[in-house]
Formats: sequence, structure tokens, C-alpha cells
Amino acid sequence: MRRIQTRGAQVSQIMLQQALDASDTIGQWEYDVPNDRVYADALVALVFNLDPAETAAGTSLDAFRAGVHPEDRERFIQEIKRSTETGLCCTFEYRVCSADGVVRWVLDRGRIALDKDGRPQRGNGVLIDITQSRLAKQEESSELTCQARHPLELAAEHCLAAREAIHELPEPLLHTMSDMLLLEVGRALSKLTDERRRGAMN
Repeated sequence: MRRIQTRGAQVSQIMLQQALDASDTIGQWEYDVPNDRVYADALVALVFNLDPAETAAGTSLDAFRAGVHPEDRERFIQEIKRSTETGLCCTFEYRVCSADGVVRWVLDRGRIALDKDGRPQRGNGVLIDITQSRLAKQEESSELTCQARHPLELAAEHCLAAREAIHELPEPLLHTMSDMLLLEVGRALSKLTDERRRGAMN
């Protein structure tokens, strides 16, 4: 797996930060569990210090794990393992070591569908940049739970499930619409997360 070298990288810190500033939502990912192939948007790849072309074609989960901050890697794997075992929605925060050499905080929300025998099949989710709100907070916030207590959290879970089902259909327009809906819900969820943190600090 070819990782992007920080020195002479294809993307500068300014360019990557501008791309992240344009939208709180970094992008989407899909995980083909039986074949251990993760597919992700270009910006997601850069945030994990991976080659966008390779993540578009699909790469291993271990390649993404290598882009996670060393102190968060075990928790990263444990959260994914829990989702593969339960099929429940999973929401958690962790740090990534981006292609520009900057450590960023991300909010990862997704779920992995199980077949009728309880075996994990395919998962999908959305990644949100929460670096600024995380830096603004002095103490470490507790991990977000997966239970949907707010309508937006419930909507995000349903959007993930709907997108997964829609992508099994040969309907490109529906694919695009489900992707757009998931991104918009992701942006709203990011704002909700920021509001909750600001409220906790006051």
C-alpha cells in the first residue's frame, strides 16, 4: 500500500485545510467486509494519508488503521469489530495523521449490515472533521454513543441503511440522491455535535 509522503506530498496543508473548511463533512466510505476492501472518497483518503486512486479501487482496513493516530488505533479496531458483530450503528471520535502532516480529529458514523446468518457483509458511513471544535475544548470529551436520542442521529442511521439498500439497485439517480442526503445529514449532525460541546463548556 503506497502512502503519501509528507515531504513533497501531492497536497499541501493549505490545500487540504481549504478543502476541509469548504464542508464539515470529509466524505463517505464503504466496507466490503468478506473481502476486506474499503472504498472511500479522495478527501477521506488524504485525511488518512492514503493514495486516493487506491482507495477508490478499494484497499484493506489495515491500511486505514495505519493512518489513525497510534493512541487511537486499538479503539478504532474495537469499534469496527463491535459493529461487525452487532450490525448496530457506530459513532466515535478519533485522530488521524493526514497527508499534510497535521493530526486531525474526525467523527466517524456508520454501520455494517449483517446477513440472515449474522455474518457481516457490507458497511457504509460518513466522516466529519471536528478538529476545530475539538481543539476549542480544554478537556477530553467522552465518546459519543450510538443510541439515536436526537432526530438527526436517528435520521443519520436511517440514511445509512437506506443508502445501503438503494446502492443495490441499478438506479444511478437514486444513488446520487441518497449520497447527497447522507452528506447533508452529516453536515447537520456535525453542527449538532458542535452545539452540544459548546453547551457542555458553558
